[in-house]
Amino acid sequence: MYHRDKRSVLTLDAGGTNFVFSAIKDNREIIDPVELPAYPDDLHQCLHSIVTGFKEVMQRIDNTPAAISFAFPGPADYENGIIGDLPNFPAFRGGIALGPYLREKFGLPVFINNDGNLFAYGEALAGALPEINKELEATGNSKRYRNLLAVTLGTGFGGGVVIDNKLLTGDNGCGGDVWLSANKYDNHLIAEEGVSIRAIKRAYRELSGDESNLSPKEIFDIAEGIKAGNREAAIQSFERLGEIAGFTISESLNIVDGIVVIGGGIANAQKYILPAMVKEMNGIRKTVNGDIFPRLQMKAYNLEDENEKAIFLKNESEIATIPDSNKTTTYHAVKKIGVRTSMLGTSRAIAIGAYNFALNQLS
Repeated sequence: MYHRDKRSVLTLDAGGTNFVFSAIKDNREIIDPVELPAYPDDLHQCLHSIVTGFKEVMQRIDNTPAAISFAFPGPADYENGIIGDLPNFPAFRGGIALGPYLREKFGLPVFINNDGNLFAYGEALAGALPEINKELEATGNSKRYRNLLAVTLGTGFGGGVVIDNKLLTGDNGCGGDVWLSANKYDNHLIAEEGVSIRAIKRAYRELSGDESNLSPKEIFDIAEGIKAGNREAAIQSFERLGEIAGFTISESLNIVDGIVVIGGGIANAQKYILPAMVKEMNGIRKTVNGDIFPRLQMKAYNLEDENEKAIFLKNESEIATIPDSNKTTTYHAVKKIGVRTSMLGTSRAIAIGAYNFALNQLS
């Protein structure tokens, strides 16, 4: 992490409706964000909005920025800065060289990535991962975690992986992506069909019979008893999302083996999502002969539940005697994994991830 680094990096939170521009230095936002309309259907106006936003940010900081670094929706060739056919940004269909365009305009290095990757990077360097290790140290537990799988629950199902402080981008820029994983209830469907805003809305309609076009926030309010509606159907809608997400997360954890962090707008309903997610992760698998195995080699714990968190943090290391000697060694007898929501907040984690990614690339 680039603590006390005097360089600043321009960042952008690219939503389908608005663009929010900012600048990061020393892992902190150093200006009030600048917000401009996105114009997703008009390429000329969209590019003009991006350039105007970055120019406004540059006028507000006291030094020349080292780079521009931000998240933009895919599909894209992020390494070369080419944005592809975006469902939410029709203006970019056919492939637009956004990175090279901004390099020409500002004469700065430009790094573009997807939000899942940068969210994971921010949480791994400055959020959930160091915080969990700090809590383990405080309890006298020698266990430390170095790997992280982060997922975002929102318009779509995003993901990112960090291995020992290194972001997994992959050879094609697809490292850590989860949205195309198989759906638990129909493996011909993508996981995102069960883990997204549209999935919550569809599930509530199916379970309640209410054909109203309710938002996830309204469905959450029904689950909380704040708004009139079918409360059981609302709760089950979020639980179903947690179960389907947990299925994909479990498949990913068999390779990644790290802490899990959940972000995105739908994560605000974590009180219903996480228990179902962790239950799925702690399920079982069988062999043809009927032998039963755990869904994961590691036991998963919901770190938003204080009782489960206490068990997760508990030091369960044991002592083994070294053969043919009177010496001993300590080992971790229980394999554990923790699941929690974002510590930094999704947008801030993405910005910090973008900042550190840019400075790391420059180095």
